[in-house]
Amino acid sequence: MNNEEKTKGDVILDVKNISLSFGGVKALSDISFDVREHEVRAIIGPNGAGKSSMLNCINGVYVPQQGTISFRGQTFSHMDSHQVAVMGIARTFQNLALFKGMSVIDNLMTGRNLKIKSNLLWQAFRNPFGIGPAQREEEQHREAVEHIIDFLEIQAWRKTPVGQLPYGLQKRVDLGRALAMEPQVLLLDEPMAGMNVEEKQDMCRFVLDVNEEFGTTVVLIEHDMGVVMDISDRVVVLDYGKKIGDGTPDEVRNNPEVISAYLGTSH
Repeated sequence: MNNEEKTKGDVILDVKNISLSFGGVKALSDISFDVREHEVRAIIGPNGAGKSSMLNCINGVYVPQQGTISFRGQTFSHMDSHQVAVMGIARTFQNLALFKGMSVIDNLMTGRNLKIKSNLLWQAFRNPFGIGPAQREEEQHREAVEHIIDFLEIQAWRKTPVGQLPYGLQKRVDLGRALAMEPQVLLLDEPMAGMNVEEKQDMCRFVLDVNEEFGTTVVLIEHDMGVVMDISDRVVVLDYGKKIGDGTPDEVRNNPEVISAYLGTSH
């Protein structure tokens, strides 16, 4: 699917007039933007601009004091984290929240928790020698996880404890765990942070493949402007909790306010 086709998708996520304060500090002021189905939508801005706070409002970690968020036509004054996951919104975090002592495959299996219907332990107790519904269900979940392992090219580390992996591979496992939820919308909080050039190139490829092959809508926070301009369909720009730009990469790149606030500064 090319960029022109992708921008014609219906709005899947609509953020309207979101304001968020912590005590007297305004983290977000009257922010509005939408996300279209099947696009890669970037949120950029300097440190402290409110990017992660915005993702935290979308996936229910923070409750905004003002505004609404609509997902597939349903409007909420605030989102509940469990409800968000059930509806089909998955999230990776800037600071990895993986289970470091568990293997890659077991970390990815935790992403299937919402989809596990049977009581596996109870079924095994009642039917220790046969293959019951629970065992069949677990096999299906493992097949789904193995597909993600192949997709992310981490077969060689499937049994390795995550804590023993290099940082770039841990970020890939974090992406895999989010994908295991089979999300309609994937929220990525600085997926390339701390990576070298080769690792960034790999992660860019995986993000684009997730978008194109799975049809997953991606909302991305990223500091690397080259990455953002290369892989995004549209970009929203925050600065000190306010929206100062919104449009295609070219439109944002040429926006004077954005240039002075962000593109013209070094990090």
